[in-house]
Amino acid sequence: MNRRHFLVSSATAAAGIAISARAASGFSADKLNLGLIGAGGRGAANLTGVRTENIVAVCDVDDTRAARSFASLPDATRYRDFRRMLELEQSLDAVVISTPDHTHAVAAVMAMQLGKHVYCEKPLTHTIHEVRTMRAVAEEHGVATQMGIQGHSYDGTRQAVEVIRVGAIGEVREVHVWTDRPVSLWPQGAARPVGVPAVPDTLSWDLWLGPATARPYHPDYVPFKWRGRWDFGTGAIGDMGIHNLDTAFWALDLGLPTSVEILDSAPVFADTAPLWSRLKLRFGARGDRPPVDVIWYSGAELPPAELFFGEDIASNGSLVIGDRGTLYTRTWHGGSKPDDWFLMLPREQFVDYEPPVPTLPRSEDHHQEWINACKGGPASLANFSYASVSTESMLLGALALRLGSNIEWDAENMQVVGCPEADQFIRPEYRRGWIL
Repeated sequence: MNRRHFLVSSATAAAGIAISARAASGFSADKLNLGLIGAGGRGAANLTGVRTENIVAVCDVDDTRAARSFASLPDATRYRDFRRMLELEQSLDAVVISTPDHTHAVAAVMAMQLGKHVYCEKPLTHTIHEVRTMRAVAEEHGVATQMGIQGHSYDGTRQAVEVIRVGAIGEVREVHVWTDRPVSLWPQGAARPVGVPAVPDTLSWDLWLGPATARPYHPDYVPFKWRGRWDFGTGAIGDMGIHNLDTAFWALDLGLPTSVEILDSAPVFADTAPLWSRLKLRFGARGDRPPVDVIWYSGAELPPAELFFGEDIASNGSLVIGDRGTLYTRTWHGGSKPDDWFLMLPREQFVDYEPPVPTLPRSEDHHQEWINACKGGPASLANFSYASVSTESMLLGALALRLGSNIEWDAENMQVVGCPEADQFIRPEYRRGWIL
């Protein structure tokens, strides 16, 4: 019996202990008992979103990064190793995972196999094999799940999806999606940093590395600059593609791309994503709906100005181009406030347009949608069944960039056609002591 199966069996055997621990904990019995895996950065933001519940345990490998969250949770038990937390905290109902991309899957899969509901930051995973595993485990254990893609819950996004679905802009064959990342935010288009600086006393570097290949600590990785490093992050397309494409991906039910073509790119480095890129992801026909080409731009790259009908070009956004009009999102979502909701272009063509009667439920709050699902309510609309497909699509774009070549995707066999060298990135080996 391996360690993972032992933990699952132990959790079942300890059910009575878990109930007793919850009743004796001093926390409210009508609230979820939550554990936080990652408490600084996005973890601090997610903590704000789940404050209504009992925060029983909190885990972070960086005492400095998590200091504010730790101080605000004096009654929560603190951990550095989430594996230890999940082993010991039998009373947990659910966990919130806000770690770097490369540790999402190992934490989430362990939690779900122990019967815990899971909220996990975007992108859902670091690799395609992980994303397939996450979806399968969530379905097997029937837990409530949600990916941290806040825009998915906004009224503006949901109305934009409804507008596209009723055919207000006509048949869609082309989508343009762009982001200003990584300009000035994290290193990309660079070699691995040199030198072996001392690891800060407040950081557990080995635990931060988790399943990734061992390498010396460097401040160019922690706390935020890991996003462009292939061993830890997924570059601009993984970080922001998940957000910026979401409205179109959802509305058009795009599924998985059949191919990715590199239209243009900055030089490719072994350690980091390129500084800028332009890709074409081809999505096949869905029933009677035609194929769709998604053109992705990152860094300083932008769609042609004529596609905007004279409107200002936002630093992040998307253009869903139909044969009767264009839907323009000017941020990484369809709109959190009426003033930044989507535009329908050209404006003069849609002056008197009335949006359709809502068919999607409106969400009171992104985190609350997941909390309600954990308590037996409707499933979150950003659950892992949906999130796994959108994440895999963006990971395929990242994979093409990492290989430096166009790819054709065989989804059924989870492989790049005629490119066995891609397998090491689709299903990489973990360091000893880390399992999925």
